[in-house]
Amino acid sequence: MINPNEITGLILAGGRGSRMGGVDKGLQTFNGLPLALHTLTRLQMGGGVGHLMINANRNLAAYESFGASVWPDGLADYAGPLAGFLIGLERCETPFLVTVPCDTPLLPLDLVPRLTEALDAQDADIAMAAAPEIGKDGQMQIRPQPVFCLLRVELLESLVKFTQDGGRKIDAWTALHKTVIVPFDLPGDDPQAFFNANTLAELRQLENT
Repeated sequence: MINPNEITGLILAGGRGSRMGGVDKGLQTFNGLPLALHTLTRLQMGGGVGHLMINANRNLAAYESFGASVWPDGLADYAGPLAGFLIGLERCETPFLVTVPCDTPLLPLDLVPRLTEALDAQDADIAMAAAPEIGKDGQMQIRPQPVFCLLRVELLESLVKFTQDGGRKIDAWTALHKTVIVPFDLPGDDPQAFFNANTLAELRQLENT
């Protein structure tokens, strides 16, 4: 099995926060603490990572106060989560990197162990979480959550080429590699675990659930 000390956790907090009115989403409070700090703490509590980094493009000192190294995007103009993946792989000093967005303060405590187990069992390059979601037809379906990924660091060269060619969609890049989908739909799994708050109203709603 992969040892937690071989895994670095990366919190993705580099977005524009457009749907929150342009605020720095990771620094918005949830139950009194910044969203990104909730995410970082849950990664630590889960015991699946030995190291932590944050990808942010503004308010760097505030993020550094959380006790993790902070790296801005290497790509210009807020290029999206894949830019965070790229800087994470570039700066990662362990064989594996796990990525999580800053706006899911209820992420599963066993996220990393379950991704690790699946990646190891399938000898995959990437393990991606999936969670129940109501589709457009009103039926419950298991939908991949591409920002929750466990990656082998040797994928860096592939991602550099993909982004240099103009690629920006995570699932278009992961489709190029052996990817195992890991469903979080067991009876004890929290159905809200992967809910991401895109607006301040959704954030307040999540606090009250």
